[in-house]
Amino acid sequence: MIESYRAVLRHGDVRRVLLLGTIVRVPLWAANVILTLHVVTTLDRSYAAAGLLAAVATVALSVSAPWRGRRLDRDGLRAAVAPSLVVLAGCWSVAPFVGYWPLLVLAAVAGLFEVPSFSIVRQVLLRAVPEGQRTTALSIDSVAVEVSFMIGPALGVVLATYLPTSWALFACQFASVAGGVAIWLADPPLRGTPAPAAPADPAPAAPTGHRPPAVRDWLDLRVGALLVMSAAATMVLTGTDVGVVAALRDMDHQTWIGWELAVWGAGSAVGGLVYGALRRTIPVAALLALLAATALPVALGGEPLLLAALLFVTGFWCAPTVTASVDELTRFVPERVRGEALGWHGSALTLGSGVGAPLAGIAIDHVGWRGGFVLPALLGLLAAAFGWAASRRGVERTATTTARRPLVET
Repeated sequence: MIESYRAVLRHGDVRRVLLLGTIVRVPLWAANVILTLHVVTTLDRSYAAAGLLAAVATVALSVSAPWRGRRLDRDGLRAAVAPSLVVLAGCWSVAPFVGYWPLLVLAAVAGLFEVPSFSIVRQVLLRAVPEGQRTTALSIDSVAVEVSFMIGPALGVVLATYLPTSWALFACQFASVAGGVAIWLADPPLRGTPAPAAPADPAPAAPTGHRPPAVRDWLDLRVGALLVMSAAATMVLTGTDVGVVAALRDMDHQTWIGWELAVWGAGSAVGGLVYGALRRTIPVAALLALLAATALPVALGGEPLLLAALLFVTGFWCAPTVTASVDELTRFVPERVRGEALGWHGSALTLGSGVGAPLAGIAIDHVGWRGGFVLPALLGLLAAAFGWAASRRGVERTATTTARRPLVET
């Protein structure tokens, strides 16, 4: 397993882009926590107001991800990122120091122009490594995301403790902008020289600056099912997150919430490392089914230690599911629309997160904390079944098309 990761990390572009991605992501996670604290404490608003702000920012990110990715495909990294850096610097130089409603508007604008760092990192990784190392490279990125997610919120709380929340928010957002500037300066290549297209392959990649194909040209049943499964995966994860908080509050162990979630994240990191070292890929439908199936028994964790053990098991399948969804998606679509496709993937993940929390909350309100695990998990299993059926239909359709293709003598 170690040799697989050494082989990937020998590539200079891999090391550089992972570092740049971390520089952007850690302050972003920190800023998300500080934003809630800023609304509730400094602006003296309710948690509902903080939730509305988070929802507006989430919608803005979901809307922006596909068209930001399309700009990457069409115009290249520097042309796509430069406007984002200008808008983000303008928004976050003002937003921490204004009232709630101007903050809401500025956060929405900033969300629309967020640097597509996740898409950039993954495109660079896919270009930098050979075919046989794709899964390992994407798994490293998934683990890096997990690590940055563990560091960022804790860092945000520390900054908000020792600094006014306005200045803490300013510092984190501009640290993220500085990471975006570093990516712009590095300008890592997003695509390699395209190989000759096989007869069944999509059209060969167009040079940067040409209009990429329309969404309808590559968004087929397989891709649509994959996006549904990606949304279902984050729905299960968000539901589990809410369920953990509700369970530990019911058990009167609120102080255990942080380390229980850390155990869950550790399980995901271990799973990502193991999956990245495998010599073959596992279908997303199978991984999503395992993620959802192992989330169901968490509802039986009637005491904190058992809950932690069950969370580690379900966490094991988190990073592999997300990694496999990215891997499959980038195999299904032409390279020249990879940025836009990853944007749609990001929107699907964001949508799943947005749906998972209220669904889990409704279940908890009606049947208790166990419902927060059960309902999202059952929906995840349903999405996995749909994805499996769609993939089978896609394979059969491809086989039929190939069988009908007339032979050409040379």
